[in-house]
Amino acid sequence: MAQLTLARAQELLHKHVTEQHLLTHALAVSAAMGAMAGHFGADAEHWRAVGYLHDVDFEKFPEEHCKHVRELLSGEDVDEADILAIISHGYGICTQEAEPTTPLMKSLFAVDELTGIIMANALMRPTGIIDMEVKSAKKKFKDKGFAAKCDRALIQSGCDALGMDLGDVIGLVIEGMQQEAVGLCLTGSPA
Repeated sequence: MAQLTLARAQELLHKHVTEQHLLTHALAVSAAMGAMAGHFGADAEHWRAVGYLHDVDFEKFPEEHCKHVRELLSGEDVDEADILAIISHGYGICTQEAEPTTPLMKSLFAVDELTGIIMANALMRPTGIIDMEVKSAKKKFKDKGFAAKCDRALIQSGCDALGMDLGDVIGLVIEGMQQEAVGLCLTGSPA
């Protein structure tokens, strides 16, 4: 079985997802996962691919998220470990099937919601994400009214599971998303 590539993950996601906001979120999480892979000395493309595909069943099954990943990806030459990694980001939220146990799984769990806060913050800034600093992102994180649907406790528990400081994870997510600033439309508005 071939290792999941980013190109293959994109192809698979586009078979099941058409909503632009979900595709944008997929790119943000993929970018964040690339930076997390760099931190752990892992294969960045592989981690990006898993991150890109993480919400493969959300558009079709929003009320049963993570419960249809296996059926959508069976017969698609996706490794069982990758399927479990994708399912694991919903552990304790919408599924009990796969507890995050590896750095890849724990990273996906930690960055999924965090990308939403970073994205919302970047959209409000004239310079987008280009020169965003951890300090300003942390300030938005602490403001529970900002991007209120993003679960801070979940993000913090993901950081704790990784044994990483929240600020360090925020820094990696920003760094990863900066690499995709154009695709995420986070380059800011022209002066």
